[in-house]
Formats: sequence, structure tokens, C-alpha cells
Amino acid sequence: MPGSSVSASAEDSVLPVIPTSLVEVDVVEQRREGVPTAVSVPDVDGAADLAAAAAAFGVDTALLEAVGAKSSAGEVCTVPLADGAFGWTVGSGSGEPVRWRQVGAGLARAIRERLGEGGGGGSAPEDLGDALDSEYVQVRLPDGVDADTVAALTLGLSLGGYRFRVTATPTPPRLRKALLVAPEGADVAALREAVGRARQWASATALARDLANAPSNVKDPEWFTTTAAQLARAVPGLEAVVRDEKWLADRGFGGILAVGGGSARPPRLLELSWNPDPQDSGADPSSPHIVLVGKGITFDTGGISIKPAEGMELMRTDMAGGGAVIGAMLSIARSGLPVRVTALVPSAENHVSGSAYRPGDIVRHYGGTTTEVGNTDAEGRMVMADALAYAVRRHEPDMLVDVATLTGAMKVALGLRTGGVLSTDARLGERVRAAGDRAGEAWWPMPLLDDHAEDVRSDIADVRQTPPGPGGVTAGLFLREFTSGLPWAHLDIAGPARADKPHAEVVAGATGFAARTLVEFVAGFAE
Repeated sequence: MPGSSVSASAEDSVLPVIPTSLVEVDVVEQRREGVPTAVSVPDVDGAADLAAAAAAFGVDTALLEAVGAKSSAGEVCTVPLADGAFGWTVGSGSGEPVRWRQVGAGLARAIRERLGEGGGGGSAPEDLGDALDSEYVQVRLPDGVDADTVAALTLGLSLGGYRFRVTATPTPPRLRKALLVAPEGADVAALREAVGRARQWASATALARDLANAPSNVKDPEWFTTTAAQLARAVPGLEAVVRDEKWLADRGFGGILAVGGGSARPPRLLELSWNPDPQDSGADPSSPHIVLVGKGITFDTGGISIKPAEGMELMRTDMAGGGAVIGAMLSIARSGLPVRVTALVPSAENHVSGSAYRPGDIVRHYGGTTTEVGNTDAEGRMVMADALAYAVRRHEPDMLVDVATLTGAMKVALGLRTGGVLSTDARLGERVRAAGDRAGEAWWPMPLLDDHAEDVRSDIADVRQTPPGPGGVTAGLFLREFTSGLPWAHLDIAGPARADKPHAEVVAGATGFAARTLVEFVAGFAE
């Protein structure tokens, strides 16, 4: 299987290859003989419109009715054809992009099941494995198809069959290539451009999933940051540096050191830099320098304020914000986006020991600001505060965007499929939301309520780590103290960073949420 192996120890050799190899997707103008074909079935006025699918297969609609073809988005049905061949119908529902993500994901899951990978999410024909010995499939695109539809279908095909499993069994065969057959008169060049953009979104998302799904007996701060740096250095023009605990101590990164102090595996800070040459990339010298910051807690016990045992295993994904930033940076650089971007991922393991930090401690952050600790399970904001302050002083950005699985309060407010956006600049917050719309990720603006700003002040330090009030909002207000008044957006992904069951292109486990929003957000400054 293609991909880059990034082992850092004997133990992590059990992991699947990282990054995951995705389905290759391309747009073609002619249907290929001998390649199994899928055709979409839309819903028109509350009923499945089988006529176009029947015409594509050269069969009567009665056959599609007999085999139970449906228009429900992502519903896969096998269609027997002449000479022992077969095809599939895939429901596309009302036809908006989210439905086409379901089309691609449903087809990818159905094929994955029959090829031996399992995982649910669709039905599959019994003879699919024999017919797919080439591991190719082609999808007939409907008349009038546009770039948004093709991008959504590509995301579904690329991510719907994603799988991360540590196992002793051999890796089963998988779907390797999908051909999208353009209708007559379609702008094939524009559709191919949409596929290319969506593949970069999918690549960013899949890498973020890989990193978050990796178990924490392997994924300590050193493995996490070193793996990311190795992957980054393989991309021309993308620079990577990993800072160790001595470097952090010498420069006063008190928040990262406090959180990591309870673990035998010391903290790290990853810096990624993409600074394209204006002459080579066409970058506008006046375009902004963007700094992305991602929370990189490789496991979170809660520390002295220890979490309940139930659900703690999910804390291997508490670095999902950092994973999203890393995935986005690699795709930004591979796409050659003519925008200067720096990424910072502070990484630590929040553990329990005699050297763990305590409620009531006062911690001095990079730059000198002091924090009164109220709850050691609010560790994300401690490491993020250091990184934000360092970003302002060292990198002098024009704007800051941070991403973190920060607060359970945001899950209560927005559920498990929508991220929260808190921003000091309305236009910046809207840019993030709009980028998410284009990339197929949902965001909702949340207020930075100044009525609670005074609650962040401490009597015995500069700020309080866990002030009273609405938890998601007060966490944002705390982080704002370290942004020096720069345009800043905080993205809380505590809800959508993990999933317990598949939906659309999302699979159970780490979702990679926010990675493709960040890619599209940066791309917006290149247009």
C-alpha cells in the first residue's frame, strides 16, 4: 500500500501506515468498458426517479424497481446486467452537496465491506469482490453536474471508506480508484479542478484522523511532533522544527511545562512554516501572515482534577486540534497556496503523578502573564496560551486562528456535528464559517461576552484559568488575554472532533474536523 511509514520506536511499528492512502479520483469523458458502474437515483417530488438510471444501464425501470433501487441518500443497490455483469444505484436524495458526500461514502463503504474490510454503512453485492479484481469503480455523473457536486462526491469517496485499525490480520484489498464519467457538454477542466481541491481537503482530514486515532501508548508528545515534522519535511518548501522541554524551559513556556510535568514523557512544541517565494508562487506581498495554533494533548487524564474512567479512552483524540492544523499545513503546502502560514502545535500529556501541577498553582506563561490554576483538567487553554503569546511575539502575524477540543460546554451548546467560532473580528469569524460551508463542515458563531471579561481577572495572579460563567465563552475570554489585540478566531471542536457512528463521509472515531476548513480558509486569501 502506498504511503509514508513514520516509525519512531519499535512499539509504533504495529500501527497502520500513516498517512492513509486515499482513493484516487479522476474525471473522464467516456465510460470505460469492464469497469463496474454506479448511477445515482435522485428523489423527485418524494419518489425515486429511476428513469435516468435505467437509461444509463440500458434496462427497464421495472428491473430497478424489482431490485429495490432507492433514492435515499447513500443507499446502495446491486443491479444485475447482461452477461453476468452488474452495476449499482446509489441514492442521491434531493441532490445538494451533502447528499453527494453521502453518495460517495455509501458507495465506498459498500465496496469496502465486500472486499473484506467490514465496518457497516451500506449494502454490498455478493459477487462484488470478483468483479472488482482491478479495484476500480466508475460513477456516471448526472446532467448539469457542477463543481460543488463533484467536490462533495470526491470527499465521500475519499473519506467514507476510511479505516484505522491496529490488527494482526493482513490488510484486505481496498478500492483504489474511482472514475467520474462526465456528461456530454460538461466543463471537464473545471470538474477536475474541483476534484483536485477536494482531494487536498480529504488528505488533510485523513491525516488528522490518523494522528488522532493513533493510540497514546505510541503517541506521546515526541512521537506526535516528530511524526508530523517528518511528514512535513517531505513536502517541498514546508519547514518543520520540534522544540524540546529544555528549549521550552529556557524560554519560559510555563503553561506547556506545567501540563506536561506530571508525565514521564516530556512536552514538545512543533513549528511548521510555509513561506512561499512571491516570484515563484505569485504570492501577493500584501497578503496576510496567518498563524494557526492547534492543541496537542496526546492523552488527558485530567491530571489531579482527574476525569471519570468512563470515556477516558477517547482522550487519545484530545490532540485533534493539533492534528487538524498539521493536516491542513501539509495540504496548504502541497497545493502551493501563495499565502504565508505558520503553525504551532504545543504538545503535552496531562498525567497524574507527584510532579503534576495542582489546583491553586500559579503558572507563568511565555511572555510573563501569570495564571491561577483552578482545574488541572482545563489543560488545553494552558498550553494554547503559551503558543498564542509566542505566536504574537516571535512570528508577528496579521491574524491568529486556534483549534482545540477545548470545552465540554461547547458540546452542550452545539452538539456533536457543529464547531463553535469565537472571534474578536467579525469578518475573520465569517471567513472561517464560509470556508467551512464550502468544505462541508458546519460552524456556528458564539459570542465573546464582555459581561464575563472581568471574571477572567484573578486576585492572586493576572488571570484565572477557569472563571465562572458559560464554559465555552469564558475559555475563549481566557485565551483572548494572550492575543495582544490581534484579529483572532478560536475554533472549539470538542463536539465534532469525534464520532461514535458513521454519517455522510464521517466514520466512527476521530473525524479530522476543521482540517479542510483551515485549508479552504487559507485558500480564500489566495484568490
